[in-house]
Amino acid sequence: MSDSASILLIEDSDTQALQLRRMFERAGLRVDRTRDAEAALETLNHARPDLLVVDYRLPGMNGDELVRIVRQTGATRTLPILMLTGDAASDVERQGLDSGANAYVPKSGGGELIVSRVRSLLRQSRSRPVDDGPAPALRQARLLLLEPVDGDPDRLVMQLAADGYQLTCVADVAAAIAAIDDDSADGILVVEREDADRFTPTARLDAHRVERTSGVALVALTDDAAPATMLAGLAAGADDVVSRGADGDMLLVRIRAIVRRKLARDEEAAGIARERAQAIALAQARAEADSAERLAQANAELAGANALLRETQAQLVQSAKMASLGELVAGIAHEINNPLAFILAHQATVERAVAGARDGDDATRAALLTKASDRLQSIRSGLTRIQELVVKLRRFSRLDDGEVSRIDIPDAIDAVLTLLAPRLGTVRVVRDYGPARMLECSGALVNQVVMNIVANAADAVDPQTGEIAILTATEDGHFLIRIDDNGPGIPEDRRERVFEPFFTTKDVGSGTGLGLAIAYGVVRSHGGTIAITRADRGGASFNIRIPEHP
Repeated sequence: MSDSASILLIEDSDTQALQLRRMFERAGLRVDRTRDAEAALETLNHARPDLLVVDYRLPGMNGDELVRIVRQTGATRTLPILMLTGDAASDVERQGLDSGANAYVPKSGGGELIVSRVRSLLRQSRSRPVDDGPAPALRQARLLLLEPVDGDPDRLVMQLAADGYQLTCVADVAAAIAAIDDDSADGILVVEREDADRFTPTARLDAHRVERTSGVALVALTDDAAPATMLAGLAAGADDVVSRGADGDMLLVRIRAIVRRKLARDEEAAGIARERAQAIALAQARAEADSAERLAQANAELAGANALLRETQAQLVQSAKMASLGELVAGIAHEINNPLAFILAHQATVERAVAGARDGDDATRAALLTKASDRLQSIRSGLTRIQELVVKLRRFSRLDDGEVSRIDIPDAIDAVLTLLAPRLGTVRVVRDYGPARMLECSGALVNQVVMNIVANAADAVDPQTGEIAILTATEDGHFLIRIDDNGPGIPEDRRERVFEPFFTTKDVGSGTGLGLAIAYGVVRSHGGTIAITRADRGGASFNIRIPEHP
């Protein structure tokens, strides 16, 4: 037995309750006490003790009726109950044990016997669940007595009240029908008189409870016990027909049996509902677990696909960059080869002139040296051009490191235009740079965005009459780069799609469709926007806006 075992003591005598409390507490038990059975039922609806100690003689409902109510509910059906009484009569012990008490002890037996009984009952109940919560809806049975207005309360009313029932008296069938509708009665007792309408109230109530599928018990009370009367009452729909003149105890037993069956059906229905709710909850939990598992698997697959997509996208972007770099390298090689060939050709002329000047006369020497000097000037011009290309190429490579720094945008655009010169050919480029030049950004903003847009414009315009205009300015806290051309322009229904990866209007094999997608990503990474409109020159106008203070 646990020292923390709790007892609910139902005892109306303050003196005896105090003695019992002290005795139980000395035995290491916790004690709560109520004065009557009604208060005990309310307590049991909120907390479950380990054992009930019930006095047989209580005001209102007796102890045996309290035990019967406790035993009607599955949640308290196995709760240990010790019945105490000051009576010595054996019929009191029989009634106490018959009601469902586990043990009966007379108060005259002494405190040692009572405590021993308590310890024994607690030991026997150690396997009883203790975490099953308070008993649901533990209460007195509710009876409705339907009696005509001229009827007088008789001994049945007093017997039912003493037997622990909550009894309400009504005088018309409408009140009884209302009790069926709101489920406020466990049983209806109908007093049937010997007249022309005998059993009509019973028949009406039975029809209504069938319509409402109500489980309320229906008992017809008659003045005689003739078999014909019982047959007529049962035919009208009564669950039982009881003569009020019968033995009082037998009448109560028959009413108690009818009501007990009704309460048992209610408990069975509640149990089925609980089992159904538990089954639904279990099915929902399993479904949620399966859904969570499937969701986790889908997330894992999605994460893998996303990682593969990012890797593939990075590879494609790198491929597009390498393709653009290949075109730039070819153009740069062409730009360097032209002055280099020019330098090499003039070098041979200079060498011959110098060699001839050694052996000739003064006039010849002067002419050859003048010629050599002219060729050296041309060589210097070619070398300067190569030097400018190298400087622009170095500037371009420095901007391509991806780091954010303060960049001279017009200067960077000029470097890009120099590298794109072979691709531009005879296309005229108009520069309109504003006073603001510096911008905190990544070099990719110019190298990838401006270069891709200008390259696309060069492909779109006519090689002979083509014109590209580049403007820089500041507007509303943004640095603006606008690139216009006089090409055919971009139709309105395609302006949003040109930034999609792999979308291209060029012939197959002429482009990857990634240039503008890369440009869009770079602009977005700067917190900026890129939009396409119709240019004043008739072609496309790309407007790039980057916040001046990111």
